[in-house]
Formats: sequence, C-alpha cells, structure tokens
Amino acid sequence: MKKVVIIGAGYAGILTAKKLAKRLKKQGDVEITIIDKNPFHTMLTELHEVAAGRVDEDSIKISLKKVFAGRKVNVKLDTVTEVDFETKTVKGEAASYEYDYLVIASGSRPTFYGVPGAEEYTFKLWSYEDAILLKERILNMFRKAAGERNPEERKRLLTFYVIGAGFTGVEMVGELAEYVPILCEKFEIDRNEVTMVNVDGLSRPIPNLPEKLSAKVAKRLNKMGVQLCMNTSVTRVTENSIELKCNGEINTRSVGTVIWGAGIQSSSIAAASADALEKQRGGRIPVDKYLRSTRDDSVYVVGDNMYYVPEGAEVSVPQMVENAEQSADTAAHNIVSALTGKNEMEEYKPAFHGVMVCIGGRYGTAHVGLPGRFFSLPSFLAMFAKHFINIVYFVQVLGWNKIFSYIKHEFFTIRDCRSFVGGHFSNRTPSFLLVPLRVWLGAVWLFEGVMKILEGWFKEPKLQGFFGGANAWYDSILNPGTAATADAVSAATTAAAAVADTVSAATGTAAAAADAVSVATGAATAVASTGQVIFNWNILGLFRMIFVSGTELASSTLSDLAFRLDVPLMNWFVDTWIIPYNRVQIVMQIFIVIAEILIGLALMGGLFTSPAAAVSLVLQFMFVCTTGLYLGTFWMVFAGIAVLIGAGRTFGFDYYAMPVLKKLWRKLPLIRKLYLYQD
Repeated sequence: MKKVVIIGAGYAGILTAKKLAKRLKKQGDVEITIIDKNPFHTMLTELHEVAAGRVDEDSIKISLKKVFAGRKVNVKLDTVTEVDFETKTVKGEAASYEYDYLVIASGSRPTFYGVPGAEEYTFKLWSYEDAILLKERILNMFRKAAGERNPEERKRLLTFYVIGAGFTGVEMVGELAEYVPILCEKFEIDRNEVTMVNVDGLSRPIPNLPEKLSAKVAKRLNKMGVQLCMNTSVTRVTENSIELKCNGEINTRSVGTVIWGAGIQSSSIAAASADALEKQRGGRIPVDKYLRSTRDDSVYVVGDNMYYVPEGAEVSVPQMVENAEQSADTAAHNIVSALTGKNEMEEYKPAFHGVMVCIGGRYGTAHVGLPGRFFSLPSFLAMFAKHFINIVYFVQVLGWNKIFSYIKHEFFTIRDCRSFVGGHFSNRTPSFLLVPLRVWLGAVWLFEGVMKILEGWFKEPKLQGFFGGANAWYDSILNPGTAATADAVSAATTAAAAVADTVSAATGTAAAAADAVSVATGAATAVASTGQVIFNWNILGLFRMIFVSGTELASSTLSDLAFRLDVPLMNWFVDTWIIPYNRVQIVMQIFIVIAEILIGLALMGGLFTSPAAAVSLVLQFMFVCTTGLYLGTFWMVFAGIAVLIGAGRTFGFDYYAMPVLKKLWRKLPLIRKLYLYQD
C-alpha cells in the first residue's frame, strides 16, 4: 500500500488531495491522507469581509468532511509538530503518519520583522479565529466609545491603524472604512471622531499594480476617510500606542486597535522542514521544475511554502491563490505519475492572470489578462471578475453547495447595500407577503386543469385544432389579404369556440378566445382584418420573436396583445411527432392537465413549491414556443419566478417537509460526492 500524506488543508492542500483522489480512484493500493488542525478549510482571501461585518462568519468556512465526502481521502484533525525525512514519518500531537510521498502545503503565518510589541499587541488577519476576534474588537471599540465621556480616551478607542498596504492591508482598511459609517449610525457617533490610518514602508499601496491603478486605490481610500502613511515604518507597538518612523523622525501616537497585515512567512512546520531540507527567504522550500524538494524527491511543496523561479523569470512565484491552484494540479499529476510508474512528469509552467483588489464591497480594481497582454478593468468589471473567480474555485472544492452559499452571503442576504450591485439582490421583502400570490397562482393552475378535464382533454385529441387555430390566427395578422386568411379566420374561430366560456367568465368579454392557460396554449380570437404586427424579428435564423395585437393598436388591451417565440425545431417536433398521432396528442393532453393540477395543489399547499414553480415556468415556456401568450396571462410567468425559491416555507407544508427531505437527500452517497445539495 502506497501512502500519500498532505500537510495542510489550505488552497493548495485541499486541491491537491481532491485531484489525487480523482486520478487515483481506480488505484486500490494508494492511501491519501490530509492533515489539518481545523475540521474546515478557510477562505483566507475573504477574512476581511467577516472582520468588518459584511458577511456571516460561516461564509468563510468549508467543511473538510463535506469536501471529501465519497472520496478516498482520510481527513485527520491533528497539529503536525515534526517531519522525519529519513524515516518518512509525519509526527503530530495525536498520531504519526508514514508516507511514501509527502506534500507540504501548510500555508503561511504573519511575519513581524522584529518590531517590538507587534506580535503581542496587534490583531492579525490570517485565520478564521483572527477574523472573529477582530470583528468583536471593532464592535467593542465602538460600544465603549459610545459611553466614554473623556474626549481623549474616546478618540483613542476610535483610532484604527492597519499596518501594510499590500492586498491584506488595503482590503482590510477598505472594508473597515465602508463599515465605519454604519457603526457610527448604530452607536450615534460622529463620523469625524473616527481615525483610520494605513501604514507602509513602501511609496504606494499595492505595488503589484501599475502606478496608475495604485493611485486610484489611494484616491479611493482617501475618499473613504483613510489616511495613507507611505514611506513610514513601525518601530514599536504597545497596548495603547504605536511608534512610527518617517523621514528619520520618530513619533508616538495613541491608538485603540492595530491590525497587522504587513507580510507573511511560511508556517512553523514548513519553516522547520525547510531547515532540514533547504531554505529560502521567509522559510520557503526550494523545489525543482516538478515541484519536488531539491533535496528529497519524495517531498512535494506547493502554494505559499514553495520557492520556485520559472524559466525566464527573475523572482520566485508569488504567494497567492492562483499559484496554489496551479501548483496543486502539477504536483498531483506528478505524484500520480510516480505512483503508477508511467514516467509522465509535468514541468510547472505557471501562467498567472493578474491581480485584483477590493476596497470594500462596492469598489475594486484589477490588472488582468494573459502573460504579456495585461489590461485594467473598471470597478464594476473588477468586482464581477473577483466573484466569478471565487465561484470557479468553489466549483472545484464544494460544487453547487458552496456556490449557492457564496451567492447567498454575498448578494441575497447582504445588508447596507455593501456589494458592487448595491442591495438590489438582497432579500429584504418578507416572504410571508408572497403567500397570497402563491395561493392565487396555484388556484389558477388548478382551475385550468379541471376545466380541461370538463372540456374532454382526457377523451379526444384537441391539440391539432388548438395549435392550428393559434397558427392560423398569427398567420392572418402576419400575412393579411392572402388566400389563407379566410381559412385562418375559420380555424381560429373554431379553436376559440371550444374555450370561449372560460375567458368570458374571467374577463367578461364574450369575444375573448381562451382561458388564462388555454390562451397560453394557443386558442385565439380570429380578428384578421383589424390585427396589427408590432414586431416580427428573425434572430439569426434560429427563432422568430413575434408580437402582435388582435385589434387596432390604439384600442388594444392586454388581452389583445400576444407574444410568441416561433422556433422551427419546436414546430418540426410538434408537426412530426405529436399532431399526426391521436394517441400521442391525448398523452400530451393528459400530461398537461395532470401537471397543471399538481402544480396548482403544490402551490396552494406550499409543498414542493420550488419544483412546482419551476415546472410551471417550463409549461409557460412551452406555450410561448407553440402558441404564444397573451400579455394578460404573462403575470403567471412573473409570479412563477417570484415564488421559485423558498415561498413554501411560510404558511406552507415545505416548512415541515423540506428540512427532513434535505437531510435525507444529502445523506445519499452520490449526492454527497457530487455536492448536489445545499445546507
């Protein structure tokens, strides 16, 4: 039995384990073990969002048990204390783990550059626990300041210093600056009493960006009330003060909270391993082109722990997520090659696609592209790209479950408009207000199904006249004065007569052509002489969008206006496989009637509301593509969209049924493996 051990479940570690499990799933003689001190993977790039109260703390955690459900990966919760490279053993506080191949992916930790008091008196932002502590600290400072009467002490409590103007520091101070006005309003504090300062020894924020974009970042931070202290170093930190050195002068300032984001170094176990192997700056371990340690072919190093200068480059690969993702793929490939003896080793050739920085939830900037061809993105597109890239990562890690959770936290439950699309997707409307709409929509569907039974849809074929009448009616308007017009009027009149009573009852118009859903399925008033074409667009030869009125446009009502998507493929299917066969027509009619009744009952009772609403939308789409819809019935489409998600949880049976069904559903091995569920 060959054994692969992975230290760390960060970005690189978790992807390496998943890729190995996928490629070795048919290899019964390989055991994969991943070791981490936490039972969850932490989204380190999103820590500032939790620290500044924008998203819920659970949004940055991904359960390792769920990630590796249905996969041959042993998850061990342990703290690694030592690696014995001679005996090929990883030693932890709880147990020891033998390996044939080792992957070091233990990530990074903050570095304090020997600044006295920095480690003891600052708040870090490099773990889940750090984000929670900082979140509570910020809130507590405002709580204390709200009741503090001493002006100097009040000012100190409301003074925040963020050290470091790289990605971590700028994103943290930007998030804080966006959060401060909300806290000021909550605790009735004047915004001018709050001081926010970003300090760095470099000349500009985010030096990875072009100077023009760095200037934009600085301008945005200044606009948000952040003071930038560039070319300034920190020489000491105490419990209530910070000592800064600028232009040779040292001054001490009173401060309530110091947040340290001024650089990283390899984790303790990676640094110790580097001492035993080979060590570069920051405790990083040099690797060859296959990502193996230069001193041990059985040890692979990925992510932040690796030191590798690609061919043609002058510096080592950056300690960023994209490097973690790409190095994980190469390491997994090469380990599989070594295990299987295929000798198909792959060189690591990273292709980084740029960098982006978010300053709060509403503004961002990015410099992205392909090697040699980079370009800048405006704020909206930069933020969109950031969320899209996160979703691409989540597809690899936890599939639909994490994607839904991410969208929920970032958009559906966001408060105070703290997203790049504002609060437009936030679920502010109380769900109980949808109950009357849900019940009424269900009642209409139930009524339509029952009426079709009374009209004989279970006994004789009606679709030929139904579709034919609709087609003839549209043709009489699109092609007035042709020889087919008289036939069109006759066919449409015949089709309409069978269902005129329903619409007459609903609208009071004796001349109406169909009921709400029967109209959707095509029976229409034959008014060829006064009909009017509003538009008739051919879209790339794939389908035609038709919008007409059955009367003069000036005197039209919603019940006169009809819209249809004329799809040749759909027409061919109906004409070839349904209309020529009476039995097929009856089967289709029975399906439509039963679907309408079940949709109606489900929506009225609030049971399986989401599937019912989804099926109702599918039926409406079928109607639009075959016979068209009057605008008077389009409300059913929008109502179906409105009740699509969660509407049955209020005064409905979904309140009781869905939690039980979801629990049973996610216990199924295949569902857990494919992540086809949501928490």
